Amino acid sequence: MKDSKTAKTLSYILIAVLLVLYIMPLLFVINISFKSFSDYLLDPIGLVKSIQWDNYKEAWLKGNFSNYFINSLLYTVVATVLTLIVSLFGAFPVARNYVKWSGFIYLFFLMSQFLPNPMVAQFKLMLTLKQELGFVGYDTKLGYILLKTGGTGIVFMMFVGYIKGISREMDEAAGMDGAGYMRYLFQIIMPLMKPVIATGVILTAITIWNDFVGPIMYLPSPEHYPITFGLKEFRGQYGNNWPMLACGIMIVSAPLIVLYTFIQKYIVDGALAGAVKA
Repeated sequence: MKDSKTAKTLSYILIAVLLVLYIMPLLFVINISFKSFSDYLLDPIGLVKSIQWDNYKEAWLKGNFSNYFINSLLYTVVATVLTLIVSLFGAFPVARNYVKWSGFIYLFFLMSQFLPNPMVAQFKLMLTLKQELGFVGYDTKLGYILLKTGGTGIVFMMFVGYIKGISREMDEAAGMDGAGYMRYLFQIIMPLMKPVIATGVILTAITIWNDFVGPIMYLPSPEHYPITFGLKEFRGQYGNNWPMLACGIMIVSAPLIVLYTFIQKYIVDGALAGAVKA
């Protein structure tokens, strides 16, 4: 009984430490975002005394977030949807062993998680596509979306693990009832995969929305910039406007926070189910 109480106490202490590590930086940024620049210089870490609501309006205009937001929304939504569809089409036959060397294919994706980032090869591919096709590849929105489709393959592996836990007898029953392959995947399999799909959505969306290095390499034209590029506007030659930068950070992160709020109940279940069933 004593060991049980000790373990429980340690668990609460660990949770409290994790909350401090994750929540305090967020609260710190929010606090700075409501300060004027002069108040920040006088007391950088102190609590805000006079809330400056206009900071967010000024940051939105200065960071040109209205234009960049549309671009990021396009990249994130389209690439995330394509990632889910491609992962589903690839994961189902692999999980069911309907294709040859299913185990090797899964192992291949697993091994890819330990390989270095293929930026050089991707950059060469984007340049080649631009030269050959023109409308897709380097410095095109379509090219960047296709590049981001699929991500690192983690969604594919999660789907494989989850589908293995779905009874194979459903495949035979659907075939006997005359359900086609596409109808079976989208009307029967996908509704059963809501938890793992929610996890795939948030993981993919975070990766695409917060990407900063990728757009620098592949989208040099200002009309293609994503929302993360707005943060560069708050960097000065001799210093940074930290309250404005804090507002920009909150503006960039707000859509993901809202998305997570709506689907968070599925995320833990989906991640655990995909890992255990694999």
